[in-house]
Amino acid sequence: MKKFLFIPLVCFVISCATAPGPHPDFAKNVETAKLLFELQGTEADLDKQVALAHPDLEWQAAFHGAGLLNKEAYGPYLKAWHDLMDDVVFTPVNWLPGVSADTGLPDGSVRTYGKWTGNHTETGKSWELISYHTFDFQDGLIVAGGDYFDAGGLIASLQVEDTDNQDHGEDHE
Repeated sequence: MKKFLFIPLVCFVISCATAPGPHPDFAKNVETAKLLFELQGTEADLDKQVALAHPDLEWQAAFHGAGLLNKEAYGPYLKAWHDLMDDVVFTPVNWLPGVSADTGLPDGSVRTYGKWTGNHTETGKSWELISYHTFDFQDGLIVAGGDYFDAGGLIASLQVEDTDNQDHGEDHE
């Protein structure tokens, strides 16, 4: 009977001893993701943002049907957000380590949930948006990832309403 009680104890000790720690590049990769978002908010230098991307980048844009963007298309995607928004700030809820789909072990990738806030350039309307972002890394650069939020809904909510031409159910003769 004592042997049967000893087996679960050994399994527990082994499982605790073999649990993987954080990937050695995770902290550095979080700083790269933070820098990308900081540069997005300041619009300081688009070239610095694009330089954080690996030449083989595959980025999932936030727009329905957009597909994956390569590095050449990534710059204009970021620039379009710069042109559309001012005073942009990302406030993270967390920075989470990702794992390899093949092994389930930490792979240095980064995930984050957070909230973007800012002002629409054309209308001056303020906005906030909850988002999720993923970042996979190769050679210290972002090689894959994406933006996951309702981009179309955000842009639609910022449009100027044309109240002069709306039909309010009144008869116009």
